[in-house]
Amino acid sequence: MDEKTIFQGQNEINVPPGQITPQSAQKPINTPFPPQPPPPLPQVPPPVQPPPPVQPPVEAPDIPPPPSRSLISFKKLIFIFIGLVFVSLLAFGGFMLFQNFQGSKNEKVTLEYWGLWEDSKVMDSVISDFQKSNPNITVNYSKQDINDYRQKLVQRIENGTGPDIFRFHNTWPIMLSSYLLPLSTDTISPDEFKKSFYPVAQTDLIKNGAIYGIPLEIDTLALYVNSDLFKAAGIGIPDRWEDFASISAALTVKDNDGKIKKAGVALGTSNNIDHASDIISLLLIQNGVNLNKISSNQENLSQALQYYASFATGNSNVWDKNQDSSLLAFSKGNLGMFFGYSYDYFSIKALNPTLNFEIVQVPTLAGKRLTIGSYWVEGVSVKSKHQKEALQFLKFLSQKETEQKLFSEESKTRLFGEPYARVDLSESLKENKIIYPFVQQAPNSKSTYFSDATFDQGINDELRNYLYRAIDSIVLNNGSSATAADTLSKGFDQTLSKYAK
Repeated sequence: MDEKTIFQGQNEINVPPGQITPQSAQKPINTPFPPQPPPPLPQVPPPVQPPPPVQPPVEAPDIPPPPSRSLISFKKLIFIFIGLVFVSLLAFGGFMLFQNFQGSKNEKVTLEYWGLWEDSKVMDSVISDFQKSNPNITVNYSKQDINDYRQKLVQRIENGTGPDIFRFHNTWPIMLSSYLLPLSTDTISPDEFKKSFYPVAQTDLIKNGAIYGIPLEIDTLALYVNSDLFKAAGIGIPDRWEDFASISAALTVKDNDGKIKKAGVALGTSNNIDHASDIISLLLIQNGVNLNKISSNQENLSQALQYYASFATGNSNVWDKNQDSSLLAFSKGNLGMFFGYSYDYFSIKALNPTLNFEIVQVPTLAGKRLTIGSYWVEGVSVKSKHQKEALQFLKFLSQKETEQKLFSEESKTRLFGEPYARVDLSESLKENKIIYPFVQQAPNSKSTYFSDATFDQGINDELRNYLYRAIDSIVLNNGSSATAADTLSKGFDQTLSKYAK
């Protein structure tokens, strides 16, 4: 209650009835008689001012007496003590959390990284950049032997001695599904992956919304052509399959006995054609065959097999089983056209440094610009004890700057590095006539389980054997392409179901 309220509470007090006041005592009393001289009155003492009436006590509310100062001080001390304890606990907890964070951040971690093609001196430069930003992480890179690589990889992962990060072929996820760790969205989001990498990588590496690897390169099947042979024949390079047979025949040179001395193209057989299974896969997809379920279109499958075999059958053949391997024949200058990947360039140049040739996109069928993609990917082991750090390193590898650095380091050891896997780097290779045709085809590439040169002793090798037997049944045994297609389809479905479990 403020001062005004307190003062307003002291108002005039009403006098109870019958109480005499000084004013009422001084009033004259009226009488009916005439006035008489007043008799002498006894002297009366002057009236005494009555005491003010006693105000009845107002009942006050029960208000506890103010505590003593000593009690206030004691309670304050208790609250202060509790507050100090609470703040101390918070500070201690925060300190311990910070220490734990610092401890995990500064904990020394060693990652084992298995590669295939690059020597340590190439990879160490890239790894060094990562370690500068992450001094608590050491990455040990080791180049593995491709011949028994997949079996060794699986065995070592299973017994807990495998690498944290490893390289695998784009067709291997079906065989490595229980060994590959899905990448976290912190590593790369699905949207970022789709913006950064080609559709073939999206199809191969995204399963049920999860991403299972980062490609560091892309390669596609292209056409190598001997410029001197084309110039001598006075013909142009075929861009369509419709013109391919006639141009191949025009380039072919035979002796009097009909033996091929110079072949127009290496097509039709299996064992002496490098990447034969990839070339047949090219014909299949351009002819509308689903490479994941080839039995869905038996007629188109049969047509593609027959067309491929026709280049090595009959008197008009342009290739046969007696020729050198296609890469060797091309390197010697005895082959007009050779289907190969970018890495074949180094083998050809090593065999014949002066050979005059160029590289173009593969022919199209009815305007379908499609080819086969074959590339290698980096993944993380599901059994890695340092998954967080391994994913951190994989994120580093996926960056644009890292791919550029890797390409630069690779180019120090050879003419060019592996073609960029990232879409946003393709145009930087446009002026490179050797490598750009492979990158140019990447948006229209498809993968195949018939892929050559994976050395997996698994799905690729098994399906390739089925395919080669189908071709040999047509070329060597004069069998029907329809029967070959049927047998191939059954073997394909059986093998795929075996690995898809």
